[in-house]
Amino acid sequence: MTRTDGYLLDNQQAEAGERFDAFATLFDPVTFRHLQGFGIGSGWSCWEVGAGGTSVISWLAKKVGPTGKVLATDIDTSLMASAARPPVEVRVHDVGADERPGEGFDLVHARLVLVHVRDRERALRSMVKALRPGGRILIEDADPALQPLLCPDEHGPEQQLANRLRQGFRSLLSERGADLAYGRRLPRLLREAGLCGVQADAYFPVASPACAALESATIRQVRDQLVSSGLATDEEIDQHLANVATGTLDLATAPMISAWGRKA
Repeated sequence: MTRTDGYLLDNQQAEAGERFDAFATLFDPVTFRHLQGFGIGSGWSCWEVGAGGTSVISWLAKKVGPTGKVLATDIDTSLMASAARPPVEVRVHDVGADERPGEGFDLVHARLVLVHVRDRERALRSMVKALRPGGRILIEDADPALQPLLCPDEHGPEQQLANRLRQGFRSLLSERGADLAYGRRLPRLLREAGLCGVQADAYFPVASPACAALESATIRQVRDQLVSSGLATDEEIDQHLANVATGTLDLATAPMISAWGRKA
């Protein structure tokens, strides 16, 4: 993440931990499958960018073992404190503004980070430069513009309300500099950065309980901004949260696009 007063979903808010738990449930299997495919193992040096929570860095720590290194960075490291023990080092760092925190990494990974970073070009350039020759990078980011609906099957007033609030949330993100079409550009950007063997895929969860948990936490976290911006009323938000709590809405996330490549 980057240091901006306008960041909508900062780690200091009470709902942040709930969001990271939902992300872990939804996306860890995808992330771990890709990282496992790189052959990650004992002794690897890894940089986890914008780590936020602990699920990925804890998994990396087990893979690299005591002879490896996992550098976990974010602008707010408060939710990573429990993982800050060897081989994990936790450091405050702004990937969009600060100099890279090291070099010669075997692996650099960022998930759901760069879409929010204003200077995404600088951030990606820094991440690529931090790799050793032959090192691997995995960037995973959402593309809300590719699939903008919370309820793809909009068949009733509950779904219509959900999709209207999702549109409001997307507006708040855009106002704060998020690139809602960033995910689809990742393969091209990695090739333009000089990486070899670039590939990508996408994951699009629908009707998972974790989607409902993520939506509830997100709406509660941005409630004040939705209301103050005139995008929703308190009554509409209360109704939507009640609808989500019934478990009868088939909720979706934006597709998460994973793109990876190797430094020559």
